[in-house]
Amino acid sequence: MQSTARLARGCTPLLLKHTCCSADRQLLLNGAFSHLKRKQYIQQSQHSCKGFQHVLRASATTVAPVLEKQEVEMAAPNPIYRKDYKPTPYLVEHVYLDFLLNEDKSTVKSKLSMTPNYENSSSTPKLELDGRKDLTLISVSVNGKAVSEADYERTDKKLTINNLPQGKFDLEIVVDIKPQENTSLEGLYKSGGNFCTQCEAEGFRGITYFLDRPDVMAKYTTRIEADAKAYPVLLGNGNVLEKGSAAAGRHFVVWEDPWPKPCYLFALVAGDLACQEDVFHTVSGRDITLRIYTEAKDIHNVSWAMDSLKQAMKWDEETFGLEYDLDLFNIVAVSDFNMGAMENKSLNIFNSRLVIASPSTSTDLDYSRVEGVVAHEYFHNWTGNRVTCRDWFQLTLKEGLTVFRDQEFSSDMNSRPVKRIEDVSRLRTAQFTEDAGSMAHPIRPDSYIKMDNFYTLTVYEKGAEIVRLYRTLLGKDGFRKGMDLYFKRHDGQAVTCDDFRNAMADANKKDLTSFAAWYGQAGTPQVKVSPVYDASGRTLTLKVSQHIPATPGQAHKKPVPIPLAVGLLASDGSEMPLHLKGEAGEAATTKVLLVEEAQQDFVFTEVPEKPVLSALRDFSAPVKLQVEGQTDAELVFLLAHDSDPFCRWEAGQTLLRALLTTLYHAARDQKEPELEDRLAAAGGVPESVTSALGSLLTSKDLDGMFIAAGISLPAATELIGDIPNIDPLLLHNVRKYVVKQLAARLRPQLEATVKQNESAPGDSFVPGEFDQAARRAVKNKALGYLSALDDPAVHADLLERTRSATNMTDQISALAGLADSECPERKTALEELYKQWKDDSLVMLKWIALQAGANVPGNLKNVEKLVEHPAFSIKNPNACYSLFLSFLRSAVNFHAADGSGYKFIADSVLKVDKINRQVAARIVSSSAFTALKDYDLERAQMMREQLTRISAENGLSENVFEIVSKSLES
Repeated sequence: MQSTARLARGCTPLLLKHTCCSADRQLLLNGAFSHLKRKQYIQQSQHSCKGFQHVLRASATTVAPVLEKQEVEMAAPNPIYRKDYKPTPYLVEHVYLDFLLNEDKSTVKSKLSMTPNYENSSSTPKLELDGRKDLTLISVSVNGKAVSEADYERTDKKLTINNLPQGKFDLEIVVDIKPQENTSLEGLYKSGGNFCTQCEAEGFRGITYFLDRPDVMAKYTTRIEADAKAYPVLLGNGNVLEKGSAAAGRHFVVWEDPWPKPCYLFALVAGDLACQEDVFHTVSGRDITLRIYTEAKDIHNVSWAMDSLKQAMKWDEETFGLEYDLDLFNIVAVSDFNMGAMENKSLNIFNSRLVIASPSTSTDLDYSRVEGVVAHEYFHNWTGNRVTCRDWFQLTLKEGLTVFRDQEFSSDMNSRPVKRIEDVSRLRTAQFTEDAGSMAHPIRPDSYIKMDNFYTLTVYEKGAEIVRLYRTLLGKDGFRKGMDLYFKRHDGQAVTCDDFRNAMADANKKDLTSFAAWYGQAGTPQVKVSPVYDASGRTLTLKVSQHIPATPGQAHKKPVPIPLAVGLLASDGSEMPLHLKGEAGEAATTKVLLVEEAQQDFVFTEVPEKPVLSALRDFSAPVKLQVEGQTDAELVFLLAHDSDPFCRWEAGQTLLRALLTTLYHAARDQKEPELEDRLAAAGGVPESVTSALGSLLTSKDLDGMFIAAGISLPAATELIGDIPNIDPLLLHNVRKYVVKQLAARLRPQLEATVKQNESAPGDSFVPGEFDQAARRAVKNKALGYLSALDDPAVHADLLERTRSATNMTDQISALAGLADSECPERKTALEELYKQWKDDSLVMLKWIALQAGANVPGNLKNVEKLVEHPAFSIKNPNACYSLFLSFLRSAVNFHAADGSGYKFIADSVLKVDKINRQVAARIVSSSAFTALKDYDLERAQMMREQLTRISAENGLSENVFEIVSKSLES
């Protein structure tokens, strides 16, 4: 039966058609516009829009007979608020779990050693346990005595037990579950014939009734029993306590985890898996057994993951003094997994694409991701497991900190400048957009409906940047002191972001109170710097201001502390020594200015000539920076001379962003019929930009990865929000024009770059070898530019490269060069790649993604066919992400003027939501729907119509409801 709210929302498209008042239109698009509110609005309305009133009355009359049968007016889920946190009245000392795994149903027996956490009183408080409606409750007993039905209440989400004894007691619960029917891939489910768990954030309640919250930490003993032939491998957290045979060809293993943990870190795997084993020798002389489990066909491709794990363990010992705390560490790779990986204590479960890697099927980027994610999950052993979150609002406490740690690890293992550029690019293209959209939230949110929706780039990537602020201000040694104190104070505890900040402050005797603003405010700070040089006084004054735009629920923002790292370049390109007025000490060439007010002035003395300002070095804060009065000549100068690699790259990006913005406005405003004529009339691509990129391309002092990043155009999403009511298709065409112009002018240099960086005959692919990867990066970037020329000779060359490539990086890059071209070579290359790799599911994900994201006009028909293709399964998260998220990046087809792209995604979200709500929510939250206010009015309206249609769906998940409703409110 439909809820009242959903029935009422179902009338909205009809009402919108007849609405002329923007205020009325906005009201109708609010998902909470119920039947009762419609009636009140009719009675109170003084509007002159007769058509609107007529349709409003008609819709109310139509649905009224049905609505009046409902007792509840609305069925919208209730938010959870951080301010409402309070400790649970009961804690759990020990958890004993017994899993009887079967093909039809599985039985879970739990015995919880409960201890009171309330003040002494004459009566005991009730115990509210979290659960799900698909748990079949078999029995409940306290201290061995069955609890009568009169003493417990059961709903779809709770099991409440009353009349409990004073003091400690044992609670035993038996439930039946059906993992084989669990398509949500949370709790206990089956993947590829194997049993597997995913409990973060709130999946454990799908296994049994429990206090499913991170501040309830307990020791776990887990017995797993299953058919010995079908499931020879039985894995759990901790160490093996016992194993043996059971009746009817079954066997069991008992696992014991000696470290207290919240239930979200519980894990279980049962299946027929192959294993690769290794040993890590710790700094204290202990031997740790390392095992990676996969399907037998993939076990020979896990060596890179194993090496990455050992490197991460060594790095954590050397960098933070953190040693692994058990004698066994297991990793299991599964093909059906909602997330990238999960840091369950001693039993990490990974999406297979982040464990399995081989030169023939994996790209350089794949290898990099495996290395980084393996390290990330291992680092969680301390930042997340040993010290965990008090509540889910504190998620960035573990995730932001651990992302910072994995970024530093990858920087030390590879090129630090390139890694920093990659991280900043990801932040700008995705997180800044999130910060400006309808789902904008602080890194520590104040409320949520579904916690799954807050595993976001803001919590992770921006959270990591906030951690980096401490390191920037306190220095490497000061940050290490803060980390040491954090672990000393809080090992074995569930704590808050404030506890982390206090540890940093106390360890360094610093007042960091103002940093609280970063945790409580959404939005990206916009910083302006105005340099004023006084030749007579030999001073340079930097006038700095900051402003954070309004975001949903936060109209007014306080200033945040912003470490602004700056340098000054002399006319010969050398670094000037910096003397900040009012400060003593040795002059440095980089100075970190702490901007804490809305406006501040900083004065440098002993500046012998007018310098060129190098600002926001190493991207010292997650802000948007504007240097007022900065000229193109100064940017070209910085691109050539700046000693800070990030600022050198950023100078080129600033030039290109300004060029794209200028040409976009010219394309929109000028009257010539042809786009290229409009752009040429506006000046086209200036020779200074061509020359600057050409000098990068031929530079002898830069590695290929840096050059590839330097000549890349800023992503279109970087301009969304900066250009009001943007037409995404026009922006795409402007970018396409710029790429084609640059390719034509730089063709000799691009062709020389390709030739100079070709692999020598007989060269073999060496995973993680930086020089090799750098040569491939710049070669393939040059080929990408050449592909924009639509030259048949280039198309033929790219097809031959897809056939002759000796590694997947080169093969998939050549295919990508053909993906947007309407040429016969494109079809041939796609068919040949499929024939070659159709039995490799991970390569097929790349094949799907390239086609779905193509900007070939009319490609939606091909994408719809892909949904039915044998290589695609709508039940597999990886397949959904490869197809739907890639399609969202196709400006030509997702943003098609007829709205067909929006309808396709809305249809897809509704289909996926019935299978896996987390995947559906990720699709809708990753689309332009959450930033619809930034698009042109026609497209924004079409997006709203599709969001309204989604919101009216019967049985819509809370995950999707939360995102859609917030998007409609924007």
